[in-house]
Amino acid sequence: MICADGLGPVIPRTFPPAPAWSPDGHRIKAELDYTRGPEKTWVHGGLRPSDGQAVTMTAPSRNSAFHQQFLQQVEDANPHGEIWTVTDNLSSHNSLSTRTWLEDHPRIHHAFIPVGARWLNLQEGWWRIFRKAALAGRSFTTHDDITYATTLAIDQLNSRATPRIWDRLALPTRPRRHRFVYTL
Repeated sequence: MICADGLGPVIPRTFPPAPAWSPDGHRIKAELDYTRGPEKTWVHGGLRPSDGQAVTMTAPSRNSAFHQQFLQQVEDANPHGEIWTVTDNLSSHNSLSTRTWLEDHPRIHHAFIPVGARWLNLQEGWWRIFRKAALAGRSFTTHDDITYATTLAIDQLNSRATPRIWDRLALPTRPRRHRFVYTL
């Protein structure tokens, strides 16, 4: 079983450094050099909960063709047995071209989570760990920088991977005392 989902967009952007202080003691604000253009990068990811290993791929779009490339990487990373991918019902995951591609790859099966229940997919929680390891506090200038940071983070996370379990937190071991003391 593979929990799969997409993260993005991660936008390459640079913020020029602030020009320091004005002569009268006020901070000079730097102008933002920020655009939302075609340079977006999407990160496709899949988590194998049985051992915690992950597979990721960066792409300039989140369309069916790149989803199929990602599924091919998942298939290459899992050479034996059937592969069930737990994913949301994004149009690229259920498009005609993806369904046709899946017919040619009978080992891969999709299991779609219900609308509004994305927390059922373990990949969502894993993205938080990934963002902290690869993207937090960084400014990327190109798609290649994002790809490099993603590859580096995945190598580090996979080296210390542990099985993932969807469960609630354990109850505290010490019994709680519900005792109130009132003084007059």
